[in-house]
Amino acid sequence: MSIQDYLRILRRRGWIVVLAVVLAGVGAFGISALQEEMYRATVQVSTVPARPDWGLGNTAKDLMRNFAINIQTPEVAQRVIERAQLDQNPYTFLSLIKVTPDSSTFMINIEARDRDPEVAKLMAITLADEFADERTAYYAQQDKQNRIEVKIVSRAISADMYQPQPLLNGVAGSVLGLLFGIAIVLLLTSMESNYLRTPESVERTLAVPVLGAIPVAANERSGAAQPAGQMTNDRLQTGKA
Repeated sequence: MSIQDYLRILRRRGWIVVLAVVLAGVGAFGISALQEEMYRATVQVSTVPARPDWGLGNTAKDLMRNFAINIQTPEVAQRVIERAQLDQNPYTFLSLIKVTPDSSTFMINIEARDRDPEVAKLMAITLADEFADERTAYYAQQDKQNRIEVKIVSRAISADMYQPQPLLNGVAGSVLGLLFGIAIVLLLTSMESNYLRTPESVERTLAVPVLGAIPVAANERSGAAQPAGQMTNDRLQTGKA
């Protein structure tokens, strides 16, 4: 396709792309603005081996995945709820918790979410305390050289609001609308390409030159076609004259 073809398509169907961008952006912005506020707090827990041994270090890395699974159990959640005196059940608590181990730094990130920023921080800190106390009590019974030191990196954490974000979601919606609008235009253009509307399209499709074309009648250009009966009478009158 030539530049002229693309410009013609843009003039004819550019409004579809603009409409899709506006509708998707406004829709995403409106839905996001109606969402309730949610806050997120994250605590880092260090699980460093007691000695710089290669074997113990690999063991600690393997154990981190196990730690993350055991932290997210209903039994642990119930103990945290009782310890922090939260008005939640264990399954609701676990749905608001995310535990991510990072073996490259021997860190376990505990993330908690809630509508109240102070509650989010309390959930994260208390869960980290429960895990650290349980592991410390366990390793206290082990040989000192084979222990893994578990401790909270910092208790001074903040809770940032991550929802709603209407502006960000509005921009993302506009981008998706742009892609959707372009897809619609391409689909319509592809469907239209099956029709031979211009001499250029005939030559391009059939690979033969166009030698002539039937001109459009004047009354068809103006869009005012006469009834068949009236056309016949006009011709008869013209013949008599």
